[in-house]
Order: sequence, then structure tokens, then C-alpha cells
Amino acid sequence: MTSSIERGTVVANAQASDLTAFDLKPYLQERQAIVESALDQSINVVYPEKIYEAMRYSLMAGGKRLRPILCLAASELVGGTIEIALPTACALEMIHTMSLIHDDLPAMDNDDYRRGKLTNHKVYGEDVAILAGDGLLAYAFEFIASRTQNVPPERVLQVIAKLGRAVGAAGLVGGQIVDLECEGQSNVSLETLNHLSVALKLIGPSLLGEGNSHADPSIGGL
Repeated sequence: MTSSIERGTVVANAQASDLTAFDLKPYLQERQAIVESALDQSINVVYPEKIYEAMRYSLMAGGKRLRPILCLAASELVGGTIEIALPTACALEMIHTMSLIHDDLPAMDNDDYRRGKLTNHKVYGEDVAILAGDGLLAYAFEFIASRTQNVPPERVLQVIAKLGRAVGAAGLVGGQIVDLECEGQSNVSLETLNHLSVALKLIGPSLLGEGNSHADPSIGGL
């Protein structure tokens, strides 16, 4: 008769085998291609062309797309689908791109290059770069609301609300303020560290596209 310890060993060995069989590199490459295609189709260049060109310039500038991939993985983890989570995943990358555009501006970090390419304001000017970032931020929320399918409206609203809080003064924007204030300082106060901790707690779940602490597999944990 097989003991419970022996059965547990068999299960543990099977789980370890499954883990070692998983190859992260092709998984990331496949998901990156999905995200890249979705982002490419998300914004068309129409009148006034310059603003859409500027938005696309930075959005399609490359990168690992880890944030949207994490969002897709979270959906799959709870039994959801890529299709359900893809609008939120794209929105996260739009918001991330906005933060990079604004972070590169002369009033912020004053960077000339991003990922080996001229930064947005170096190509289109500071005025257009600011508006391109604003456009991406606004469009991110529109994209979630208009493109998410087969998810209860109240859950979509929760995603939008949590994401809005995560990128606002309590999260991303507040973190940027703290970063500017701490620049060149050797001592960081406990209050500053606490703020950053709270900001990360807000941004983390939003990165995963989480709209509720109790994930529902039928809607992919949105």
C-alpha cells in the first residue's frame, strides 16, 4: 500500500517536471508578438496626423513589453483568455509609454535618446510630445472601455478605477514627484519610502490587470 508520503513525493516530482519543462523565452517571444501586433493596430494615423504620428512613434519604439505580458499571464493564470485581457494589456503599455515621453522632457530627466532612438520631443518638439503623452493616457482608458469584450461592465469599471488611481498622484505621478525631490539627495526619509511602498502596492495589481481581489476565472481575473 502506497503511503501518503510516497504519494506526495510523486506529485512533487510531477510538478517539478512541469516547471522544468516550461521554457520562458519562447513564451515571452510569443506573447510579445501578440502585444506588438495589437499595439500596431490600436492607433491609426488620421487628421490631425502629427499627434497620431507622435503617439505611434513612441508606442511602437520597441521594448520587451513586459507589462502587458504580465497582464496576459495573470489572465491565463486564473483561467481567462488572452483576448479578454488584451485591451487592458495594451492600455498598460500606452500609459507606460506616456510616462516615458514625459520623463524624457527637458523639465524632467532631459534625455535625448530612448531605446537607441531620439526621444519624442527631439523629433516632434516639446509641445507635441506633451500632447502625445496626454493623448496616450486618455486613449488607454478609452481602449479598455471600448475594446474589452465578454466582461461584466461593473468589472471593467473596477479596472478603470484602479488603474486611474495607480497612475495618479497616489501612484505613478506621486512617485515621479518623489523622484524629482530626491534627486541628488543622499538621505531618503521614512515618509518617502512609505509613499513609494504605497505607490507600488497600487501599481502592482494594476500591472496585472486586476480589478477585484477575488479573481473570477470566467472573466480572466479582470
